[in-house]
Amino acid sequence: MAGGPTLADGVAAALAAGYCEADAVVLAALAQARLHRRAAAARHRAVPGERDGVALCADDLPTLRDAPTTVRGFAPLTDPALGVYAVVDSAAWVARVLAAGIRTVQLRIKDPAEPTLVQQVIESVALARATPGAQLFINDHWRLALAHGAYGVHLGQDDVSRADLAALQAAGLRLGLSTHSYWEVARAWALRPSYIACGPVYATQSKAMPWRPQGLGNLRFWARQLPLPVVGIGGIGVPQMAAVAATGVAGAAVLSAITQADDASQACQALLRQFARR
Repeated sequence: MAGGPTLADGVAAALAAGYCEADAVVLAALAQARLHRRAAAARHRAVPGERDGVALCADDLPTLRDAPTTVRGFAPLTDPALGVYAVVDSAAWVARVLAAGIRTVQLRIKDPAEPTLVQQVIESVALARATPGAQLFINDHWRLALAHGAYGVHLGQDDVSRADLAALQAAGLRLGLSTHSYWEVARAWALRPSYIACGPVYATQSKAMPWRPQGLGNLRFWARQLPLPVVGIGGIGVPQMAAVAATGVAGAAVLSAITQADDASQACQALLRQFARR
């Protein structure tokens, strides 16, 4: 075919391989970017960022039609080396994981009607402020995070459209976004958040997951592709931690491996040791 395969050809190939339409568009766009870089390499002999056949330029990701682009560019993390990232559901758990040496924590209380929600946020923010190096993210409840001076907020894809992103940005809060597929990564990248979480890396029982596990290969790809911290999440415990860390991610989120452990402190120490092995 004269001129090489087109974007439409790439979309068709990805659809035939079983990808959904949105993922197919992203994959085809990345393939086109790689072709353009190879053509440039032929002309100039070298292309900065080209390695192992992967175009390492996040700006090659397409801007999807529903991508929120009115606000972009959130504050960078104080420490981008997030390491073991504990996701817990109470201030008491925040205190326990901080005491065990973990410095990246997310308070994730899913029930907005939880009567102690406000107090849990206040206590968690105070605990993190009193712990040198701690970076605490409030899951979903962005208004409470703003009101009580939290370090950051973590949002899912459905929550982005409901949050006042401009207010979060103006207040200097760090923003983390969840992604589960190629098109969700492209959508998240449009905002230039503080970090992007990619998963599920492995199958997980913590909540119903309509997405297939992404695996270490996809996690490694995004850790190399995106010029911001990438966090792996989903099904990660002590046996998996070293392999996840070896993909080059900035952090690895852990839920039940801590909260359901017989000894949470020992579990935290084991997770920290395994992450440090990379």
